[in-house]
Amino acid sequence: MAIRASLVSSHPDFYNRHCFLSLHPPPPPPRPHSNPTRSRPNTAALFIHFGPIGPRFSSRRHSELLSSIPRAADSTQPSPTSVSSSSDKTIVPDDQFSLAKVSFGVIGLSVGISLLGYGFGAYFNVLPGSEWSALMLTYGFPLAIIGMALKYAELKPVPCLTYSDALPLREAYATPILKQVRNDVIRYRYGDEQHLDEALKRIFQYGQGGGIPRRSAPILQKIREEVTEDGKYCLVLVFEAKALQLSDFEQRQAKFTSFFGPGITAEIAKGERDLFEVRLISNTNANTSPS
Repeated sequence: MAIRASLVSSHPDFYNRHCFLSLHPPPPPPRPHSNPTRSRPNTAALFIHFGPIGPRFSSRRHSELLSSIPRAADSTQPSPTSVSSSSDKTIVPDDQFSLAKVSFGVIGLSVGISLLGYGFGAYFNVLPGSEWSALMLTYGFPLAIIGMALKYAELKPVPCLTYSDALPLREAYATPILKQVRNDVIRYRYGDEQHLDEALKRIFQYGQGGGIPRRSAPILQKIREEVTEDGKYCLVLVFEAKALQLSDFEQRQAKFTSFFGPGITAEIAKGERDLFEVRLISNTNANTSPS
């Protein structure tokens, strides 16, 4: 008779398990094969099984064991440094409504053409209100002419990129001239050939000795508000100048400082392709009180 024994054993220090030996009857003999001479002998099998037995091995002890196992760091979770750095360099959208961002040429054209169209329709009795047709034609024609004139002399605002860390420093540490420069270039202007035309005329001295031709004048493409490494507010003017070199801007670095001063320092840098950056840095920061 074959005996199958199952032994459950553990050391006393291994979570206080117990050891015992159990006997089980052997399994029924297999069916005879087609060949009566071949048969499978019955053998005794010894099975050793380890398992937690007893009330001492509780779920609390099991949770402590799992908590002590170190887990790999989740690479999908961003580190605090990357989160703070990315949040500081987020662009603040300029969604505040202002009349300076509205084109008066478009308004004049829209109102004038509307009055002219309705006035002609009412005059020929196509639209109601024939008694008001003369008044609409009288005011619609000059409004349309003024709108076309403003649209022709219109200078569109340049894009302004403002980083989130520079926004709270603008009101506290930007000089009045830097604030005025920003407000002038982000609104519609009429009659000027380009933004900062008067400043560029004095700095680059168009048509004078040691100056540059007016056709080679740099054109302001955009501005950017950022914070320097030492915590100072910086207004960056990005110019496009295909006929100028970096040396033409570096020679006039002191003029940029004196014209947009006082209280600022001008730095020159080369951008992509034909772009040049003039960095107007305020001399006050978060560590010093503004004058």
